[in-house]
Amino acid sequence: MAVKHSRVRRVPHSKWEQLRTEARNPATRDIDTLPISGIVDLMTRDVRHVFEAVEREKGAISRGVQLLVDALQSRGRIVLVGAGTSGRLGVLEAAEMPPTFGVQPRTVVAIMAGGRQAVHRAKEGVEDDRAEGDRALGRLRPGKHDVVIGVSASGVTPFVRGALARARRAGAHVLGLTCSPGSGMRGLVDLLVELDVGPEVITGSTRLKAGTATKVALNLLTTSAMIRIGKTYGNLMVDVQANSKKLRDRGTRIVSTITSLDYDDSLKLLRRAKWNVKTAIVMHERRFSYRDAEAHLRTAGGSVRRALEEA
Repeated sequence: MAVKHSRVRRVPHSKWEQLRTEARNPATRDIDTLPISGIVDLMTRDVRHVFEAVEREKGAISRGVQLLVDALQSRGRIVLVGAGTSGRLGVLEAAEMPPTFGVQPRTVVAIMAGGRQAVHRAKEGVEDDRAEGDRALGRLRPGKHDVVIGVSASGVTPFVRGALARARRAGAHVLGLTCSPGSGMRGLVDLLVELDVGPEVITGSTRLKAGTATKVALNLLTTSAMIRIGKTYGNLMVDVQANSKKLRDRGTRIVSTITSLDYDDSLKLLRRAKWNVKTAIVMHERRFSYRDAEAHLRTAGGSVRRALEEA
């Protein structure tokens, strides 16, 4: 009589199991046995992989910058979408654009899984809601001039994927930023930046290398785009919003650097220019009135360099 062999049902692998961001780092298996100096040394050496990963993706990042420049010049928006650390980094990037570069708050916007409360306190599970990612982006009414940047260390975050799918349906340009090559995110975006930083010091803790690499990449994307649309003069932030003591002081020093006026005279000039650094510079360099300087800057597309060269 033939013996029947029962089939052993194989438990399917989790969708995270094969991700680089979830891999165990062989160099840190015994990290809990090290003295403090050893832990710090090990983590310092490990973070060097961040810069190697960014270096490898310079081409993709440069193409991403052009997407942002095109959007900004078409009066479109940059929308950053993420959950957890990735979401908080997007919120940070969006929050810093108006004071640094003088853009309107609506120009660079962040969507965080779980909403504003999740920025300050982790809300577990909200990243798993793909439909809410779709709805959250939908509330912004994305259009063809916008660029939506999905930030997901793992590349599989449902909330982010839902938002990216909505962005594509709306005809927006879609950029992905992940630290997990091969995650399948490429099929959802027009351009993908893959920062392969390798396994984390603490397995799965993507607030470490993945978070650092993401911050570096976002800095490169947004700052490069702002430079290209004339938000700086050389390496000076001439569109700084002088609405605090520190920023008024910085604005005064920028005016002094470019005009060679002393600090007090630069401060007087900046006051006459209604605290607009660009206007103050053009007023002095071309002997324009406030209104003429403002008009000339508008003609020059807001670029101080162009305004001074064309005057």
